[in-house]
Amino acid sequence: MTRIALVVSDVDGTLVTGDKTLTEAARAAAHRLHDAGVGFTIISSRPTMGMRFLVEPLGITLPVGAFNGSAIIDPHMNPIEQHLIPPSAVERGLKLLDDLGIDIWLFTQDQWFTRNAEGEYVPREKRTVRADPTIISDFTPYLTNTCKVVGSSSDAGLLRRCETAMRKALGADATAARSQTYYLDITPPGFNKGTFVAGMARRLGIAPGAIATIGDMDNDLAMFAASGLSFAMGNASDEVKRHAKRVTASNEEEGFAKAIGAILRENETA
Repeated sequence: MTRIALVVSDVDGTLVTGDKTLTEAARAAAHRLHDAGVGFTIISSRPTMGMRFLVEPLGITLPVGAFNGSAIIDPHMNPIEQHLIPPSAVERGLKLLDDLGIDIWLFTQDQWFTRNAEGEYVPREKRTVRADPTIISDFTPYLTNTCKVVGSSSDAGLLRRCETAMRKALGADATAARSQTYYLDITPPGFNKGTFVAGMARRLGIAPGAIATIGDMDNDLAMFAASGLSFAMGNASDEVKRHAKRVTASNEEEGFAKAIGAILRENETA
């Protein structure tokens, strides 16, 4: 096995538990990587504001990916790269979500907007990003500064159908992918978790084969394909597991820490 020089992990459903807790075992596993001279960073569909609370406890010193890789930020949350969704694509995405009756959130680089303060998943997102949304009646003033649009719904079947329709409606103008069974993300075109991993390989001067990735959702498949070793979480779907080289335990069973343990053990003999 090629020695792993960098580990890139998804956050929700992977690094943290279902209630958004970073366990002591997960924290300790990240520090074991640092002690072994292996780089570590995170990539998420979360907005920038939702990443800052993880950097210090995990000891991250490398760039971090937000908005599914369309934003790259330093450990102090300063932007290194920031890409936006074309306004026309934002409009098409908003219309489709509206037509299907799906709750809509719009994120700029530093703000979260919604028209529905009582949305089903608003309390969960508030816990995740540790911020309150700004309640507005019209998204139009923010179309030219949109980093991500999210459709949130507990109807998983509806979101799957919406994902297919959204990809057709947006074409090459934006990316549509579910980051959770209850979230459909629209992000800037040409950027995903795979482009973030490839960029980190170039930045650090390492081969893609020396990178391990860990994730649980469809939007993690691009980084699985861009890395030499990939771990699907035990809570991932069978489809996600089929695309990974390995399967670890679930995020409620310290799957992240167990994957890190396996990487470090194999590095000792590589």
